[in-house]
Amino acid sequence: MFTPQGPTFRELAVQALSSVEHGYDLLAPKFDHTPFRTPDPVLRSVARELERIGPFDSGLDLCCGTGAGIDVLRSVCRERITGVDISAGMLAVARERTRAGGPPVTWVRGDARALPFGPAFDLVVSFGAFGHFLPRELPGLFAQVHSVLRPGGRFAFPVVAPARPGSPGYWALLAFDTAMRVRNAVWRPPFVMYYRAFRLSDVRRELIRAGFIVDLHTLPEFGRRDDGSPRCRMVVATRQG
Repeated sequence: MFTPQGPTFRELAVQALSSVEHGYDLLAPKFDHTPFRTPDPVLRSVARELERIGPFDSGLDLCCGTGAGIDVLRSVCRERITGVDISAGMLAVARERTRAGGPPVTWVRGDARALPFGPAFDLVVSFGAFGHFLPRELPGLFAQVHSVLRPGGRFAFPVVAPARPGSPGYWALLAFDTAMRVRNAVWRPPFVMYYRAFRLSDVRRELIRAGFIVDLHTLPEFGRRDDGSPRCRMVVATRQG
């Protein structure tokens, strides 16, 4: 799962015993060499779907981390791009890896639960960040995204189908979430990261409550499960005009 350039077990342990913000500050220099970074096939697939919907003028990468999603915005945005993240360490790496050309990119340190923007964006994307928010935080999070989108603007992100009960993936994610709950019960500050808490049915309901129209786009590159349902979808939530 980890390359030789990735973090050591000790470094991961120190990160896991830190807050979310400080933990990612520590992990930032080696984050792109971990399985926590969104895989390139997912980024490319989302970009292709957004190209069918766009183009857009201004784009925001919510919880941008080291900037993997910025290239998605570069492919569909014409004027300007912004990345926002709570970790100064992750933003520092993102700045370093920003390539020349395309729309200008601005990096902003901020909390997704209190975004420092007005309604300035036509597209907001996010990749791999929602496990850091408890279910009770979703209404406020989606309200923040709604507030920074212009009327008709889109909020897009991929969602992977949950592992089948009893499968190796199911037990692995259950074990991880259980370990995190035990850790947060006995250690402070908490490190919120739960893979099984972000359920599509709940997400869709809360997006609608926040004032979005919600569509689901199948990402065909990832195939279908035995029951015919897609393995991966892209949620596209449109702010009503």
